[in-house]
Amino acid sequence: MKIVKVLAAVLVACGLTAGVVMASVEDQIRERISPVGDVCLQGEDCGSAAPSAATAGSDGPRAGDEVYAAACQACHANGVAGAPVTGDQDAWSPRIDKGMETLISHAINGFNAMPAKGGCGSCSDEEIEAAVQYMVDEVQ
Repeated sequence: MKIVKVLAAVLVACGLTAGVVMASVEDQIRERISPVGDVCLQGEDCGSAAPSAATAGSDGPRAGDEVYAAACQACHANGVAGAPVTGDQDAWSPRIDKGMETLISHAINGFNAMPAKGGCGSCSDEEIEAAVQYMVDEVQ
């Protein structure tokens, strides 16, 4: 009889432990799949949310050489997928002849193998324009 009581106590303890573990796992799952932000449309009162850390410390758009080093250099330093190599007069001249407006449009919207904004989703149009100007200046 004593063994039955011990066994029953062990089973109850295991059941309680399993319940606590499952609750903890469920809490962790809820935390992992919780939304990372809210959408606030222009004109709606969305409270007084503080700007995100990424924008809070921003001093404005980055310079062209910074954007180039962060995003463009990966392809334009070595001519990956046909990208004109920075500083290569022969590769850039026909492109420059099409005008800055065309170069900037291609950089922002994508062209041939280059994705929109060169794959830099965090870059503003102004930053992409500065990077294009930087690359053109490297040729001239």
